[in-house]
Amino acid sequence: MLDTLPEFNPQPVTLSTDKVTLRPLTLEDAEGFYQAGNDPQLWQWVLPNQCESLATATKWIEASIDAQMKGEHVPFVIIERVSNRIIGSTRYCSIEKADRGIEIGFTFISADFQRSYVNTHAKFLLLRHAFEDLGAIRVQLKTHENNQRSRNAIARIGGVFEGILRHQRIQSDGTIRNTALFSLTHFEWPQVKTTLAASLRR
Repeated sequence: MLDTLPEFNPQPVTLSTDKVTLRPLTLEDAEGFYQAGNDPQLWQWVLPNQCESLATATKWIEASIDAQMKGEHVPFVIIERVSNRIIGSTRYCSIEKADRGIEIGFTFISADFQRSYVNTHAKFLLLRHAFEDLGAIRVQLKTHENNQRSRNAIARIGGVFEGILRHQRIQSDGTIRNTALFSLTHFEWPQVKTTLAASLRR
């Protein structure tokens, strides 16, 4: 079966539903990126705060584009289609070409779109592209052990909890983070896709 899959080579791409567009992150997005993420509460569990200032956001975007050029990350901005406004960011990372695995991470969504349709639409696009276009066999998602809102959101889109990665990261404030790990496989995707598509229609 694996012999029939396309080459696993994630590249910048634009993905859309009727409400949300994901397009490649560029330096020209710095102001919108900063405005979408400048609420400190968005970064409670994700340190450091990459939208602490416009200069910080710009530096982060430069680093993200550098990681993209190295084939390590594929970063996106999240666009709300009605207003054509940047309302967040997300990306592919932890790209394992030989094993056809990829992670969805570094996601933040503007405070005024929290607990809305946006996360479901964005994750649907990234999962569909990963499994159906790239031929991934595993997609993983991680979040802070104590970020219950994020853990619930990942579970709602079909992520299977695999366990806690203990002392997985030293954060910028010196604290040690335990990380909750979730994943989906290509065998699970058809059912997850059906469930998510129904959610999108609602």
